[in-house]
Amino acid sequence: QVQLVESGGGLVHPGGSLRLSCAASGSFVSFYLMGWYRQAPGKQRELVAGVTSGHSTNYANSVKGRFTISRDNAKNTVYLQMNSLKQEDTAVYYCKMTTMQLNDYWGQGTQVTVSS
Repeated sequence: QVQLVESGGGLVHPGGSLRLSCAASGSFVSFYLMGWYRQAPGKQRELVAGVTSGHSTNYANSVKGRFTISRDNAKNTVYLQMNSLKQEDTAVYYCKMTTMQLNDYWGQGTQVTVSS
């Protein structure tokens, strides 16, 4: 059974930085795609960034140039470095990992609050 455990959320001032981590534990699987999503109150969950096993990345337009996604395949871990945070980045952030067989696994979510 695969579990994703997220860490690194918290409260930060506008312009600040946070780094989120998400590690997969349990049965050994390989993940083709790892990504971060977020959901703000009253809004739909949206893709923030994704990275393939070959380290190709894609980003939502709203975070390009500020956020960086990376992964460590040996550790089955994905990271999200968030710089120049804005109040509109406030949301619950979820990681998702997708296997080669297209099975999806989600983390429990971690709160990111950007406020002065």
